[in-house]
Amino acid sequence: MLPRVRVPHPHVTLDADGTPFVAGSRVPVRRLFSWHRQGTTVETLLRRYPQLGPARVLDALAFAFDNLELIGEDLARERDLLARSGGAEGHEPAPLSPKERAADALVRQGKLPWGSSG
Repeated sequence: MLPRVRVPHPHVTLDADGTPFVAGSRVPVRRLFSWHRQGTTVETLLRRYPQLGPARVLDALAFAFDNLELIGEDLARERDLLARSGGAEGHEPAPLSPKERAADALVRQGKLPWGSSG
């Protein structure tokens, strides 16, 4: 069982297992929080989830910051479930960390788009 909610928010609901979701949707708060902590902007989240609108996205992020222990446990539980199921088929890929994005950019910058001659 996940830790108790310390600070409730109007745009976040909990399922039977205690997992927080954006109210009126199937979007888990942990997903928005994870993407945001990896550097995804609120504007990008709004483009990705236009059905949520700014109030629900911002309230979900505020809920996550107010309830870090719960969100951390929820993320750990999801990682455990994915590891036991043998991978993340059918799930969104985890966002890259800033360090991973920088390394990936360096690799891509070293490749010529038209191939090498020689």
